[in-house]
Amino acid sequence: MPSIIVHGGAGAAVADADEFRPGMRAAVSAGWAVLAGGGRALDAVEAAVRSLEDDERFNAGRGAVLTEDGTVEMDASIMEGDRLGCGAVGAVSRVANPITLARRVLDDSRHVLLVAHGAHAFARAAGLPECDPASLITERQRRRLAERRAATPGNTPSRTPGGARSGTLPGTVGATALDRHGTVAAATSTGGMLGKRPGRVGDSALIGCGTYADSSLGGVSCTGDGEAIIRVVLARRALEYLKEADDPDYAAKVSVDLLVEEGRGEGGLIVVDWRGRIGYAHSTPLMPVGWMTPTLGEPALPF
Repeated sequence: MPSIIVHGGAGAAVADADEFRPGMRAAVSAGWAVLAGGGRALDAVEAAVRSLEDDERFNAGRGAVLTEDGTVEMDASIMEGDRLGCGAVGAVSRVANPITLARRVLDDSRHVLLVAHGAHAFARAAGLPECDPASLITERQRRRLAERRAATPGNTPSRTPGGARSGTLPGTVGATALDRHGTVAAATSTGGMLGKRPGRVGDSALIGCGTYADSSLGGVSCTGDGEAIIRVVLARRALEYLKEADDPDYAAKVSVDLLVEEGRGEGGLIVVDWRGRIGYAHSTPLMPVGWMTPTLGEPALPF
């Protein structure tokens, strides 16, 4: 049964939930339109994540958090579960939709991960339009960085996801889906950590950490403290739990426990299994999430 689940990132305050519902509804609808038309899961998750990258209320694409130098550096990855095809980019600043650049890396198939100048050169070769990095910076993010600098002695970057401490913005966005052909795909995109050092690459660019898909099991997209997610290889571990328990919701909850207890961080993740069942969990007060299946008349937004 085709299905898609989308997250808008762990870290925002519960009081801000209404701000994120329109963007979540649009993202789920964009992905579901692909699946409902008989399209591929890979195209569906790319469409859903692109929608969130274009919405400045989320920490991805336009509206991404800023580095300690006041610049934007974004990470993204995407994976298709039939042949374990994957593509990822890190420290990208000249592409408005990093998830589409990651998709081009997947389609090219020569490499899995390209970063910074190499990723930008590949984007030009692939014919993706280049944008002015300044066009990705919002006044809201300039203000948040200024507040962080004023509040943090020595301008030490936080280890929590973008917005987790200030309660004004969720972190990483992502989606995972099953199509009618039985293929699972997952995608993740982020601006990273507010006030991070330039050149820092987090879990969202790392296959197995922030993103993983295997059509025999399911797909996962993670959000939260990137260093903690990397330490426990969270996305791949979640599928191992799914294989053991055959329960997406249980697999998500146990994975978050692992993140907190062994990874020593906070965050969340979404899961879809090979039958189209969904699961999600988070340790933060809020993680915007939404999903769609053939039995629903409109996207479910239980947050």
